[in-house]
Amino acid sequence: LCSHPLSRRLACGDVEGRLEALFSRVRAVQSKSGHFDMLLCVGNFFGATSEAEWSEYRTGAKKAPIPTYVLGANDQETISYFPDVSGCELAENITYLGRRGLYSGTSGLQIAYLSGTESQDEPAPAYSFSPKDVAELKTSLLSTPNFKGVDILLTSPWPRDVGTFANSAGEIDTKKCGSRLVSDLAASLKPRYHFAALEKTYYERLPYRNHTVLQETPQHVSRFIALADVGNINKKKYLYAFSITPMSLMDPAELVKQPQDVTENPYRKSGKEAQKTKTPLRAEEEPACQFFFDLNKHQGKKRPAVGKEAGNSQPKQAKKPSQPSGPCWFCLASPDVEKHLVVSIGTHCYLALAKGGLLPDHVLILPIGHYQSVVDLSSEVVEEVTKYKSALKEFFRSKGKRYVLFERNYRSQHLQLQV
Repeated sequence: LCSHPLSRRLACGDVEGRLEALFSRVRAVQSKSGHFDMLLCVGNFFGATSEAEWSEYRTGAKKAPIPTYVLGANDQETISYFPDVSGCELAENITYLGRRGLYSGTSGLQIAYLSGTESQDEPAPAYSFSPKDVAELKTSLLSTPNFKGVDILLTSPWPRDVGTFANSAGEIDTKKCGSRLVSDLAASLKPRYHFAALEKTYYERLPYRNHTVLQETPQHVSRFIALADVGNINKKKYLYAFSITPMSLMDPAELVKQPQDVTENPYRKSGKEAQKTKTPLRAEEEPACQFFFDLNKHQGKKRPAVGKEAGNSQPKQAKKPSQPSGPCWFCLASPDVEKHLVVSIGTHCYLALAKGGLLPDHVLILPIGHYQSVVDLSSEVVEEVTKYKSALKEFFRSKGKRYVLFERNYRSQHLQLQV
């Protein structure tokens, strides 16, 4: 990867026609921090008083200091600044990307974009996008062979519910603010960076996962950043500098590294339909008829029938664990188990860190042999599970904590006790 240096980009919120203020700030940043390859502008690039400043750039009297890419109009008043709906050069070094699509630079960086605000009308006004627009953009990108996501997503509106599971967005109510269509788009495209504006504030959300822990193969995280308007009197951040290597050039293990502060995906509800088209289940993951369990399937030992085993109070007999029907991530003897996560190994059980845990000290108690559920365990395995639980209880008590313990028995053939 040495031949592919980091790409240095700037992202900006609502410019509102204040071009001199923006480009002066960009020049100052470059003189202090070095060259940036591109400026990406979301929100309202033009405003009610744009014409005077804009005419100097349109005629070539002034020039943007770096290649600048902007989204389209968000209202009727500024449509006239965008002569070609499919995208065009507005002035030297200033390019309108278009209503929707994917921009691929020479660096290999993939930038998806969607101009305008949400509309439920068909056809949508020239300054809006409709459900059909979003569906067509998703289809065009998701049909790409081996699609993993995009590097950057640019939208003007925030995605609805982006604050779920996250740090506070301040005065912005993320359950009411923004677009559900943008949420749906972000859930499907899985951008590494998603920039938006329009709300006149700065908000950098904690990174979120694009996979379900212990159920799906780990994927890269996404970062949502909302930017304020240029030159705002409250001095809220409107210019964001970041470095990024194109996803296509990254080592897969490096790409999917999970930061300590990663959260669950805020769009899980809006992304349910996308889940149906995801990677097929692995061999150890069985399709479930119901969310919790299948009532028509044998779920461990039935009660003894009267007259057959009644009165037989012998302890549960030791029995051999069953054999997995395919590769199993959790059988300790399996080549698929990730042994670097193992913390402790007993006679019948072992303790391991959760891969992509919900908390830094999230651990699993697992049987060494292949058992599907607690109800299938022999008495000596149950005894060792109890010892592990007691030891963990004392450990967390010494740290001033209490643990929550639950069995995960969904689409998996190997018992997992989550602690």
